[in-house]
Amino acid sequence: MNFYIVIPAHNEGAFIALTLQSLISQSLLPKKVVVVNDNSTDETDEIVLAFAKENPFITLVNKTSESIHLPGSKVIQAFHKGFETLDNNYDIIVKLDADLILPDNYFERISSIFEKDATVAMAGGFAYIEKNGDWILENLTDKDHIRGAFKAYRKSFFEQMGNLKPAMGWDTVDELLAKFYGWKVITDPSLIVKHLKPTGANYNKTARYKQGEAFYTLGYGFFITAIASAKLALMKKKPILFLDYIRGFWKAKMANTPLLVTEQQAKFIRKYRLQKMKEKLI
Repeated sequence: MNFYIVIPAHNEGAFIALTLQSLISQSLLPKKVVVVNDNSTDETDEIVLAFAKENPFITLVNKTSESIHLPGSKVIQAFHKGFETLDNNYDIIVKLDADLILPDNYFERISSIFEKDATVAMAGGFAYIEKNGDWILENLTDKDHIRGAFKAYRKSFFEQMGNLKPAMGWDTVDELLAKFYGWKVITDPSLIVKHLKPTGANYNKTARYKQGEAFYTLGYGFFITAIASAKLALMKKKPILFLDYIRGFWKAKMANTPLLVTEQQAKFIRKYRLQKMKEKLI
């Protein structure tokens, strides 16, 4: 299978060499890797160009955008910029962060998952962070969810959902749409991805309401948003975030912010989320 990879990167000079080294060390090499240097002020571009010189399947694209790092929109706009430079001869498209170390068999294993089951839309491993010298699971999401840091999509599903949504919630709505269209999402616990930088480390303070806005644009409704907000705030061990998420939801609702999904999809999503909540309670 042909793997094409797009890596949005903003001031990732401290990590991107490790990410690229893990890519060129894969047992199944990607066919193309595009790094989108998004307004970096460090040596990100120099590092990428050094790798590209020795590995022709790696290319660099420069993009200028606002320096404020809000979750969702900035990174996906950079992804779109990189994707536009690619041809259509891919089987799997991967959105990858620039602060990861992948196991050497990562794409070989992901390819096997896709090849064995034609109904798989997405596949991925699990994110681990270093704590006191040990690598532990970065436990911010359910174990049936693929982190946005390393999403691999089958071409037919990627085209069906219409590319990635440039808003926070993009890495949730994709999996919900996969369920809506009857696809499978597969996580492989044997694939341990080292996440070198804590999630959201560079987010501006104004981003704190974005999660609630994302819940609104996913069509959750207030009841599901309240439960999801409480759960996420507890997982992050910051209960005060619950209020920020709820404020974000109401801000989006009062502003009549457009949804990321259709009304039909939103109805399905609410039903699906409620069913998952009932299963966990039982």
